Amino acid sequence: MRLVHRSASSDSDQPPVSLASDVDVARSTFEQGRGLMFRRSIPDGYALVFPFDAPDTQWLHMLFVPFAIDALWLVDGEVRKAKRLAPFVGLGRGRADTVVELPAGAADEVAVGDEVRLVE
Repeated sequence: MRLVHRSASSDSDQPPVSLASDVDVARSTFEQGRGLMFRRSIPDGYALVFPFDAPDTQWLHMLFVPFAIDALWLVDGEVRKAKRLAPFVGLGRGRADTVVELPAGAADEVAVGDEVRLVE
């Protein structure tokens, strides 16, 4: 499974760009609650994806996360918000049916309105 990105301003004939090739999906309440807590780092090319049943306000915190991350809030694959969260004290919220956490810098080219999707 890969996480891919297509810019809203790109030609629709261009293939999407890979954001991550090592993807974990946090489906259970426990996995979603734990997130990236207690990890020392995450490798380049990694993403943690949180799918939800329907769009709603989704909160992220960086408690017990000692490294910065890029967070994306998506609705139907469209980026609604992108934010860099600081280690330990970062906090973010946005309306989403999917939230994606990536290593800091991995989403530098991702903008609101772009498309981000999981593909096999």
